Amino acid sequence: MQRAPITKYHAFPAIPLKDRQWPDKTITAAPVWCSVDLRDGNQALAIPMNVREKLEMFQLLVRLGFKEIEIGFPSASDTEFAFCRELIEHKLIPDDVSVQVLVQCREHLLLRTFEALKGARRPILHLYNSTSPLQRRVTFGNASKADIKKIATDATRIVKALAHQLPDMRLQYSPESFSDTEVEFSLEICEAVMEIWQPSQSDPVILNLPETVQWTTPNVYADQIEWFCRHLSERDKAIISLHTHNDRGTGVAATELGLMAGAQRVEGTLFGNGERTGNLDIVTVALNLYAHGIDPGLAFDDLAAIRQTYERCTRMPVPARHPYGGDLVFTAFSGSHQDAIKKGMDLREGAPADTPWAVPYLTIDPRDIGCTYEAIIRINSQSGKGGVAYVLDREFGLDLPKAMHPQVGDTMNTIADAAQRELSPKEIYQHFRERFANLGSPLKVESFEHRAVGDGGHTLEVVADVVCDGEAHTLTGLGNGPLNAFVNALETQGWKNFTLKDYRSHAIGTGSATDSAAYVAIEREADKSLFWGCGIDSNIETAGLYALISAFNRARTEKH
Repeated sequence: MQRAPITKYHAFPAIPLKDRQWPDKTITAAPVWCSVDLRDGNQALAIPMNVREKLEMFQLLVRLGFKEIEIGFPSASDTEFAFCRELIEHKLIPDDVSVQVLVQCREHLLLRTFEALKGARRPILHLYNSTSPLQRRVTFGNASKADIKKIATDATRIVKALAHQLPDMRLQYSPESFSDTEVEFSLEICEAVMEIWQPSQSDPVILNLPETVQWTTPNVYADQIEWFCRHLSERDKAIISLHTHNDRGTGVAATELGLMAGAQRVEGTLFGNGERTGNLDIVTVALNLYAHGIDPGLAFDDLAAIRQTYERCTRMPVPARHPYGGDLVFTAFSGSHQDAIKKGMDLREGAPADTPWAVPYLTIDPRDIGCTYEAIIRINSQSGKGGVAYVLDREFGLDLPKAMHPQVGDTMNTIADAAQRELSPKEIYQHFRERFANLGSPLKVESFEHRAVGDGGHTLEVVADVVCDGEAHTLTGLGNGPLNAFVNALETQGWKNFTLKDYRSHAIGTGSATDSAAYVAIEREADKSLFWGCGIDSNIETAGLYALISAFNRARTEKH
């Protein structure tokens, strides 16, 4: 196969910032969030949202806590215009929420946009034009820097002249393609816009510096942001905003480094919907902050419900491995991961709610975003002993002794490998019952009684009617308890070919109607193999008997 010449590509130039400060910075507070789901996200959909779907998404964004929401491009189509008017005329915009609209630097589009915003409270008019050398050469036919700058300043003058129609309007200006524009020219054009607009410290302009296309590594974008912030002459009169895309798969990293470099505001979408590989995923950045103990100011405590609304309105699926929101992001199939997670979760049992989170492989507590613990560990042929035990414990209340884990885990792995698929918790429990619990073959107890005998009543006699290998027998035995007496009965019958090695029991759940589970391990005398059995019954003594019989039956029928 003939390869394309690699020489047609070249590295992006570095930014002249020798004393950069951002690598030593940390993010200590959440930025101002602006959702662009209804504009940038919507325009990237194969089937754009209709008015009803946009309204549902808008209401979701409000519930999540967004105070700035870009609702569309009202001068671009009648649908966009109608949606803007519906929100305003039906008073659907909360008093503490600002709607933002996008518009190009053209007079007729600006006039239409002001018409769409009539009656809006403190809206944000988002003005933009492309500025990069590539755009100047290709899109604008070798336009000069002066030509591009004039587009921005002429539009700003028009907005300034119309601003009395919306007295509390705010201005946002974006030099589109900032990420591949000369930083000196980006600064020049933004300062020219500010000079006309005349922002103040109390009413600053928003300068949105988009990584419209990712051309290079996130550190270069951070250098651009820091350089811009340090050289902007009236820095206190501007809010520096980020708008990253994900062409290189580093939109989140670029945003986080951009915040370290001095930005105060972030634009993005839920789950990263947007052009090409998508916009910044605000869910990921917000929950990354949350994982560092920083309140993101957005409510993602029921992420599954948020995802359902998003997928319904956008017709876009959230991938299974998508950070935080995917079906499998808190799930471990690997045995070693399962074991570590189980140990970490066990250590948290009964601990105060504010105990620092420290569970291997889980960056946050899944319950904090509405996920259940049941989905953390799932079983396939790669799973380990601890994973199966975790599922049986969390789902069905069976707290298997640790020494029993390998036998149960190996059994489930063999079953999953033969099936070539994952086993559901219900299937795991079913297979456990069939292979380890209350086994009735080749030995089955039909009836079982015990009574105290001898002085002081410290000795019990058991009488059991059993069927073994299809034949009926009555067994009797003596011991210091029902289990010990039944072992003696097996020995009297000549069937005891084992040594009792372990016995455990516990209640399943709470309350008066709870069952009990018991676990017995025996060592087969012939080859010293260990076999575990489980018994489940409302009576703890009967559960112990069933556990012994289950282990006995396994020793009679299984190899090592």
